[in-house]
Amino acid sequence: MCHQKRLLGIFLFIILLGFYCFNVSVTWCADQEISSPGLNLAALEEWRIVIPEKPIPSEAFAAREFQHFFNIASGVNLPIITSAISHPSNPDETRRTGQHIFIGSHKAMHKINQGSHVDGFGAEEFSIIIRENSITISGGTPRGTLYGVYAFLETWLGVRFLTTDHTHVPPLDREKRLSPGEFTYHPSFAMRTCSYPETTQHPLFAARMRINTVAGPKHLGGITDIRTINHSFYRQIPTTVYGTAHPEYYALVEGKRLSQVKSDAYDTQPCLTNPDVLDIVTRSVLAEIKDHPDRNYIAISQNDSRQYCRCSRCAAIDQQEGTHMGSLLTFVNAVADRVAREHPHIMVGTLSYLYSRKPPRTIKPRPNVQIQLCSIECCQIHAINDPDCPKNVAFCKDLKAWRGLTDHISIWNYNVNFNNFLLPCPNLRVIEPNIRFFAANQVTGVFIEAADNGVSAEFSDLRNYMTCRLLWEPSQSGEALMDEFLILHYKKAAAPIREFIDLIHDTAEASGRHRHCMAHYAQYYGIHGWDVASRGLALFDKALALEPTGVVHQWVEKASIAALRLAIEPIWYVKDPKKVHPCLLKEMRPLIKRFLTLCKKYGVTRSRSTAPFEKDRKRLLKLGV
Repeated sequence: MCHQKRLLGIFLFIILLGFYCFNVSVTWCADQEISSPGLNLAALEEWRIVIPEKPIPSEAFAAREFQHFFNIASGVNLPIITSAISHPSNPDETRRTGQHIFIGSHKAMHKINQGSHVDGFGAEEFSIIIRENSITISGGTPRGTLYGVYAFLETWLGVRFLTTDHTHVPPLDREKRLSPGEFTYHPSFAMRTCSYPETTQHPLFAARMRINTVAGPKHLGGITDIRTINHSFYRQIPTTVYGTAHPEYYALVEGKRLSQVKSDAYDTQPCLTNPDVLDIVTRSVLAEIKDHPDRNYIAISQNDSRQYCRCSRCAAIDQQEGTHMGSLLTFVNAVADRVAREHPHIMVGTLSYLYSRKPPRTIKPRPNVQIQLCSIECCQIHAINDPDCPKNVAFCKDLKAWRGLTDHISIWNYNVNFNNFLLPCPNLRVIEPNIRFFAANQVTGVFIEAADNGVSAEFSDLRNYMTCRLLWEPSQSGEALMDEFLILHYKKAAAPIREFIDLIHDTAEASGRHRHCMAHYAQYYGIHGWDVASRGLALFDKALALEPTGVVHQWVEKASIAALRLAIEPIWYVKDPKKVHPCLLKEMRPLIKRFLTLCKKYGVTRSRSTAPFEKDRKRLLKLGV
């Protein structure tokens, strides 16, 4: 009951202060000459949507989105007209000041002083102007106006894009009044990525959540020019091409050149002080730019391996710079110089990852070099700026040091447990402070890596919602967003599910553990033990009973997979049933059966990043399920 009252109170708080929550994140310029109590939402039912005579695709789509969701909320289908088409009963319809919702930037609204001049706006900046008899939503191209419409729908109509198949549209509040004024917004991050398939495989949902890295139809506004940097040396100087004839091109580790390896991507690195290597990689980079003239970014980055070169020349640079980034950045800068001469508009990106995370003492990235700083070692239980978490203190120190060297920094952050996609991961509470910390340090973009190769991961819908909303507006409360999602998505079952989340997080925090994004066992997060697991099962049994039928019941079932996965932790890695006590097997088998049934029902494809779920399913079936 306490959780239900708490959630209800928070939800009412969100509704009542929805306007304020948006207002604190934008520039507000009230029209002092207007003394009316504001614009009544119900009045919009008599209005018309006006778009430019020749709108860009995203402006035309923005108008249709406004029309669509207003129709759901009110039952009224607002007509869409262009500034060049007069209303049949009034030739001057588009020139009068009242009863218009202007979407996009065009001459008609400027003639009657209804809109902002957005020529200087960035691609995603927008302005919303509310006056007594008109609303104007306009922004930079190609996404500003579309994002402005979504902001209006969320802020004033209460629309929430929860999942790909669940959009909350409340009935139009006919008593609500919109205060006159002008709102402008510029997003904190120029690049926003959350790699859950729930977003990356659904371009429309990505656009609605303002994730600007998912390619889709042109009317969704395109994607940002900034790219997530990834490993590249494995394809720029492959051992299959050069390894046999030139072992000296590759890392010297323990007296041996790693030129004959199983996987270039994971088992070797190039020798970065070899001039031939510089020439080969440079030619590869220039060829890639030529083959992809539409790209503004190119990766020159280490493989996913700790096998950096220990030869005397590489080691000398690294020792002088106090980091293995020394030899890497020297190399990247050299390639970047060549790129700058031939393609001055191209940015060169490199990962600051594992052994190269620490910035060098004296070497600075060239002006056309983007550093993508990776937080893979950071603790997931504690906020990234927690001064009492040693794993995270070191990362913050490195980020601040990089900020002293360059303005071109993006972040690669990790949202899940990559060794256990289905096991509860106690990091929902740190999503907000982490993203807010990145914004405070003015990074260019943030890539949140999630369960990108598997669907229906632990609380994937909730995590995706919180992450996307915070990437767009980091000043929001993560706790409020969590409660909002739980109430709107799980309805009556929200309270016990929130209690389960609190159980997991409180237990992990009380354990005193520090753990990164790779955890094979629940004990690494301090959430092991039957007491926690049994309480979790009971909470989801309660949640399912509160929503016994329908689609909400299915959504609760999907979420319950995490509780079941935790409950079968004692036998998760068991291959031989003879090694398990018969009493434990008897207790686990019904839970395993239920777990496998739900995984099949909700399309689980992986329980970890490195292997398909089918391997785990076969292992569990051997236990006599």
